[in-house]
Amino acid sequence: MTRIRATLVAVTAAAAAVLTSLVVAPAANAHGWITSPESRQGFCATGQTSFDCGEITYEPQSVEAPKGSLKCSGGNASFAILDDSSKPWPRTTTGTTVTFQWKLTAAHSTASWEYFLDGVLYRTFDGNNKQPAADVAHTIEGLPTGDHTILARWNIADTANAFYSCVDLHVVAGGTDPGDGGTPTDPGTTPTDPTTPTDPGTCSAPAWNAASVYLGGDLASYDGSIYRANWWTQGQTPSNTPWGPWTAVGTC
Repeated sequence: MTRIRATLVAVTAAAAAVLTSLVVAPAANAHGWITSPESRQGFCATGQTSFDCGEITYEPQSVEAPKGSLKCSGGNASFAILDDSSKPWPRTTTGTTVTFQWKLTAAHSTASWEYFLDGVLYRTFDGNNKQPAADVAHTIEGLPTGDHTILARWNIADTANAFYSCVDLHVVAGGTDPGDGGTPTDPGTTPTDPTTPTDPGTCSAPAWNAASVYLGGDLASYDGSIYRANWWTQGQTPSNTPWGPWTAVGTC
C-alpha cells in the first residue's frame, strides 16, 4: 500500500509540473513593422518627427491588436498617437509602384498581409499559414498619384491578433520604386502634383469582362479608361464611384 501511495504521489507531482509549465510558458512572440518606405512608428523610433511620439518611440515593432481594425494603432491605446493624422507625419515621395519592406523581430505563422489605401482594401498577400522570413517584401503597383496613407495589416495565423503599420506617401507619376526608402518630404509643404489619374498611354490592361472574377489590385480597361479593383468583385461595371469596387488609374 505504501508503495502504491508513493507511486500515485510521484505521478501527481509530475502531472502538476507539466500543467504548471503549460500555464506559465510565455506565448510565442511575433513582432514587426514596415521600414521602407518608413512607417509612422519607424519615423518615431528614428527621431524624425517634430513631435513626441510617446511609447512607440521605443518599440516600433509592437503595434499589436485584435484583427480587423482600420486604425494605424490597431486600436492599441498605448500607441494612439499613430492614429492622429493631424500630426505633421513625414511623407515619402514614391512612384506608382512601391515595395513595402517589413522587418520582423520575431516571425509567426501568417494568415495574410493586407494593404489598405486610404481605408479601402487594395491588395492582399497570402501567408499560407507559414512562418515568414525575417525580412518580407511586397510590391504594389498602380497606386494613384497624390497624398495617401497605406495601412498594412499582418494577420497572424494562430492567434486573434494582427500587427499594424501605417505609411504616408506622396505618389508622383513617373517616380521610381523607393528601394532605399524613398525621399521623405516636408509635411508642411503643399504638394503640387495633381491627384487626377495618370495617362498610361495605350490600354495595356485587358478589357473588363462581366463573367471574370477580379481580386484587389487587378487591372481592367473599360470605356476608354483603366480601372484597378479595390477588392474581390464580379459583374460590377467599372466606374470611379467613391468607395466602390473600382478606382480609375488612367486613360487609354
